Amino acid sequence: MIPGSAADLLPMVFARPREALAAARRLLESGPPAAEASIAHQVIGIWERDFGDLASGLRHLRRARRLAALSGSPDRQADVLATLGAAYIRAGRVRQSLAALARAVALAEAAAPSGGRTLPRILFRRAYVLEVLGRHREALEDLRRAVPLLRRNADTIWLARAVSIRARVHLALGSVDRARGDVQLAETLFGTTGQEHDKAVAVLSQGIVASRSGDVPAALALFDRAERRFAEFGTPSHEAAVERGRILLVAGLAAEALKEARAAIERLDRLGGPPLLRAELLLVAARAALACGRWEAAIDRARAAARSFRAQHRQAQELAACLIALQARHRAGQVPGGAGESAGGDAGEGEVSLREAVGVARRLSELAPAEAPRAWLLAGRVAATRGRPAEAARYLAEAARARTRGPAYARVDGWLARAMLAETAGRRAGVLAACRRGLDLLDEHRMTLGAAELRARVGSQGAELATLAQRAVLDDARRLLAWSERWRATALAVPPVRPPQDPELLRDLTAFREISSRIDEARAEGTAAPALEREQRRLERAIRNRMLALRGRGETAALSDPAARFDPAALLRELGDRLLAEIVVVDGRLKVLLCGRGRVRAFDAGTAARAAAEAEHAASLLRRTAYGRAGGRLEEGALRLQEALLGAAVPHLGDGPLVLVPPGRLHHVPWALLPALRERALSVCPSAAAWLRARRIRPPGGPVVLVRGPGLGSGGAEVPILARLYGTATVLEGEQAATAPVLKHMDGSALTHIAAHGAFRADSPMFSSLQLHDGPLTVHDVERLERAPYRLVLAGCDSGRMEPVGGEELLGLAAALLPRGTAGIVASTAPVPDRAVVPLMTALHEGLGRGLDTAEALLKARAALPPDPLHQAAGWAFCAIGAA
Repeated sequence: MIPGSAADLLPMVFARPREALAAARRLLESGPPAAEASIAHQVIGIWERDFGDLASGLRHLRRARRLAALSGSPDRQADVLATLGAAYIRAGRVRQSLAALARAVALAEAAAPSGGRTLPRILFRRAYVLEVLGRHREALEDLRRAVPLLRRNADTIWLARAVSIRARVHLALGSVDRARGDVQLAETLFGTTGQEHDKAVAVLSQGIVASRSGDVPAALALFDRAERRFAEFGTPSHEAAVERGRILLVAGLAAEALKEARAAIERLDRLGGPPLLRAELLLVAARAALACGRWEAAIDRARAAARSFRAQHRQAQELAACLIALQARHRAGQVPGGAGESAGGDAGEGEVSLREAVGVARRLSELAPAEAPRAWLLAGRVAATRGRPAEAARYLAEAARARTRGPAYARVDGWLARAMLAETAGRRAGVLAACRRGLDLLDEHRMTLGAAELRARVGSQGAELATLAQRAVLDDARRLLAWSERWRATALAVPPVRPPQDPELLRDLTAFREISSRIDEARAEGTAAPALEREQRRLERAIRNRMLALRGRGETAALSDPAARFDPAALLRELGDRLLAEIVVVDGRLKVLLCGRGRVRAFDAGTAARAAAEAEHAASLLRRTAYGRAGGRLEEGALRLQEALLGAAVPHLGDGPLVLVPPGRLHHVPWALLPALRERALSVCPSAAAWLRARRIRPPGGPVVLVRGPGLGSGGAEVPILARLYGTATVLEGEQAATAPVLKHMDGSALTHIAAHGAFRADSPMFSSLQLHDGPLTVHDVERLERAPYRLVLAGCDSGRMEPVGGEELLGLAAALLPRGTAGIVASTAPVPDRAVVPLMTALHEGLGRGLDTAEALLKARAALPPDPLHQAAGWAFCAIGAA
């Protein structure tokens, strides 16, 4: 139905977009006069500009301009010209955009010298364009004229739009509080209107303010909410994709940001979307590729973004893209392209030109001060590699100014520059002080995060600070231990946030299990289930988005209180007759810190690269042995792995109990396979501090719980044997071996044994799972426990694997349980045949029943196994994690 007045179509386009589009097309079919036809084409042009094909939108808007001229109305002409100007900027046609807007302002001022209703609306549109171009002061001047006029006219919709853009200008100028006030005002104003699409844009603006303030959970929640609102209208928001990509980078989710940016670029290209936003997405993709260490991809995308920004006359954004290309080139050691120094200059082959780096830094200081510290940091690095300490110090000092401005995570680079400056000057105390301040800031940022995944991934930003500190104390084993612990598995030290009893979250988790079970059934029958797989991915994304939006509780004692931090003396007292070997990586080489008997000693081992390669080879041989195919090569592989990992420390290990603390990337090593470790009680822990915390957990008086999942080759044959062994144990099998009863009974138990298939998800560790009767029990389910079992035995394959993220952090089932009260875990880090597990598990529990801890009981259980390769491989695949 066509509205009573054609003018009603214009506000409708952002209230009910599809309805407005259909009504405009019907209006044109009726052969209306020029003024009404102009409105109809303008509505179609706006719809195509924002939600469809930009080229088609421009054609309709130019037609609307011609019809407006025929109508003889200056206001009509001015309004269409302003809309066309906003469309031109999306197409990257800057001169045409500004010319159209200048002509629109002139027409509106001539028609109504005191302002009228059209002029402030046009000033708002020009402010939008100027904000996009980075000309923020000019944008603010237009808004200062527009807002009072809109308020005087009681033009609520346009006033809300104007203050929403003003919020973005304030953000760009560093006024976060003013920006927050404006987005709140915009939300209030839109709340009094029927502009549903504008309301979704207001939510997006709130997310942008939260993002720039460093509030990651709020930003993620708001962007997710905005995306859902846009999806309800069927109107894609490419800007939401840009902003979500930016906050994912802040959250440490670089691989996800890269994937989403690439997908958004592909969608944009299919739809013929605006070059303006394509350039922004390329910039996000370049930043993400840089963070992922994909130098070539970062360079390619950054250069493409820079070309696009240059064509759009957006100098600040062009410089930001150039900086990313320089950073990637510096990391990759590539030859500078076209802007390098001559043969007599300071840049050789494979190096970034110092002149280039300094030039970009100086221009960013003028046009985009928030980006400049990274550029000065790069200039400092380049000058240091050129052997120019005085220049390096000057540039690093510029970068260090950022340590006092912005949200916590943004100040870390400033402290990194300060630490590098102190290292250049040979001041060890200065290096350590700056590293401490930078890591404290990251702890402060971590406290705002409730999701375990985000708390772990944010650690990547502190990796270089931790390395600088380790390098500074390399000659002091005890201090090296303390600094290595400062940034190792720190997320596990933070009291976990239990997900709320959110009905939607619980519903999605239940639906995810059901869909996953149906997919498994379809695969078992040899049929494809693409619709089910799409729904599974949708549910997985919905669950994860809710979890990522969890807020931290603001704990400070766990990490920021010096008294609560790791104390080497306390570790040495607690070890007793044990030894603890912490393997640390400093500048690519392994050092073994052997702790015990009142001292800490350091020994050299292999390189991190060699250790990783030998670990993969040994794991492959172990898998082959488990299925009778490796032969004697396993022993050779085990010896090479031992040499790479433990090096000169091997003769000093003794023969008593040993705790191993490997780097995150080496946690999957089958440690019991190493010849020097086979005949000892061996436990593995993410950090020495985590081992200490586990030692202090007091066992509860809870029950023993035995769970037998479906589909096991052995049928979970050990469970009836263990039931007889424990006598009063709670046994869950069949329909009782489902998520709800298993979680209920294992909560606070003294010991839980789960015989079930395990599935490790390296791509999404929080969806690693155990297969129960009603589907997968994921890490997200385990996080709902009030108190994890004191001891947990996981008899399935891969159940003990954890994914290294964020430097020295870990994600997986074990990582979720340790901070929730589990003191000891027995689990597998490799696939093993089900039938080989039964005798190992039976012997293990016999040892636990005699009062042994998990490491001692697992050692005795291995010794009791049949001597054939299959059973030996199964024994080596399992490890004891923790301290009980």
